Amino acid sequence: MIHTLKIDDSRPTGKRLINELKKYKNTVVFEHSALSGAAPEGYMTLEEFRVKAKESARKILNDNGIY
Repeated sequence: MIHTLKIDDSRPTGKRLINELKKYKNTVVFEHSALSGAAPEGYMTLEEFRVKAKESARKILNDNGIY
């Protein structure tokens, strides 16, 4: 069975738990969401940001008669 955990590593107990789990490399796998390429819920990817930023910039420029 696989369990997904969220550990707050900004606290001493969280850091201690992570260091303890790192000892078990054959059993425990750490996944970093930034490395997996999946954006966390509520976030957007860089490409989505670029599209929205360009749309926003065009709207501002059009509203001011510059574009």
